[in-house]
Amino acid sequence: MLKTPELAMNTRRNLITVCNGRKMKWHSRQEAQAYFLEAMMSTDGEEHDRNECIYIQLLNGLSYCTDED
Repeated sequence: MLKTPELAMNTRRNLITVCNGRKMKWHSRQEAQAYFLEAMMSTDGEEHDRNECIYIQLLNGLSYCTDED
């Protein structure tokens, strides 16, 4: 039986992130997750919150992730 995150994962391979007005297109979800995890760990304050927001959206399987509320 599949668990909830696996069911929610979008099967589309291309995804887009928008962080601090910078739009980036990714061909690998794992690459994007690694990038934003590293960015989240190396920053603090508002930048940390922006990167964390996108990282969580990537973990939830969204194909368009933004740091806006």
